[in-house]
Parts: sequence; structure tokens; C-alpha cells
Amino acid sequence: MNSDISAPEGELPLRADARRNRDQIISAAKAIFAAEGPDAPMEEIARRSGVGVGTLYRRFPDREALIRAVARDNFTNALTHAQAAATEETTGWNALVRLLKSSDELQLSVRLGMTSPRAWDVVKGDQVTQGLRDSLLEVLDGVVGTAQAEGSLRTDVGAGDIAAMYSMLLRRPSDPAQQRIAERALHIMLDGLRPHRHSTELPGHPLQVSEVHPMSSTNPAHPAAGT
Repeated sequence: MNSDISAPEGELPLRADARRNRDQIISAAKAIFAAEGPDAPMEEIARRSGVGVGTLYRRFPDREALIRAVARDNFTNALTHAQAAATEETTGWNALVRLLKSSDELQLSVRLGMTSPRAWDVVKGDQVTQGLRDSLLEVLDGVVGTAQAEGSLRTDVGAGDIAAMYSMLLRRPSDPAQQRIAERALHIMLDGLRPHRHSTELPGHPLQVSEVHPMSSTNPAHPAAGT
């Protein structure tokens, strides 16, 4: 069984050189997709990764396969980071802050969905990516419960509310000046999650992860919360 979750189902384990080529292609695709979008020429991705076009197409027979691999790789890394935050931090609040601040792995996947209908369809239709997303939300749900139990997170919010915030944070800009503005916004949101004597009463009820469906939207320009 192939241990590489970003690989196509049924693909045999790769030799070391083939695995290296695959990793280089995915890394190059991430950088180029981030800069130019998912419709960037495949030849450019091959050139950036240092492999021939034929090698690229042997590993990824079409653009959709490459987009799927990039999304899986991003979500896998994001899940690993979230699990590390949940187990390594001494408090639920610290784990939540670390999780929200380390969302860079998902930014590309969200950006792809926002700018390309084809990429959005590929990502939302992939069961492996959906499974990784569900696991990520389970970790978030546990972190939220821990933070609330210790009294560091207000109790009138749910993991679904945090996922909605997380989705907004994933759309952070690349411009340094705008990044500073986004960083301020993050701290304002985190401060609003703290229990305060004068906290404003929130409308509705605390959202749970079961109420968040990040990849069900058909409009790539407006992904639903928690993508």
C-alpha cells in the first residue's frame, strides 16, 4: 500500500528517484500555482521542478491530477501541524492560537478554489481531501473543547465558529503591508474569543463542525466557512 496520501489510488510504491521527482513537481506546482494560478503552463512546472515534461505527465497525467496532489499534500501538512499543536501545547488556548497562526499550508488550496472553478471542483470532489478536512475539524473540535473546559475560551462559540474564522484567515494577502493588517485582525479576533465580563451576546447558537460544509459550495469565488 502506498503510504503517500497525495499519490493516485492504486499506485505502487515509488522508487527513491521517482519519489524525489514527484516531490519536486508538487513543490514547484505549489509555488507556481500560488504566483500564477492553477492554469499556469505544465511546461513551466516541469522546468521549475527540474524534470522533463514527459516525467511530469507520467506522474500526473493531467492538470486535475496535479491539483489534487497539491491539495492533498497541503491538507496533510495542515493536519500534521494541527495535531502537533493539540498534543504539544500545554493549554487548549495556546493550541488554538498556534493552529490559527499556522494556517499557511491551506492558503494555496483556498486560493485555488477561489480563482478557478475547475480547481474548486477537483478539490471538493476528492474524497481523500474531504477526509483530511474532516480530520482537521475533529482536531479543532477537541482543541476548542479543551480551551472552554479550562476557562480560556468563551463558551458561547463552537468549533464551527472557529472554523469560519479559520476560513477567513486562510485568505490572508501576500502583500507585506496587507499581512500586517491581517495580523492585527487575527489578534482582534483572538481577543474576542476570550471570556470577558462585558462580552457582547452573540446571535444564534454556537456552530458545531457538523454544521460547517467547506467544500459543498458550487461558487468558487465564495467558499463556505471552514475550507
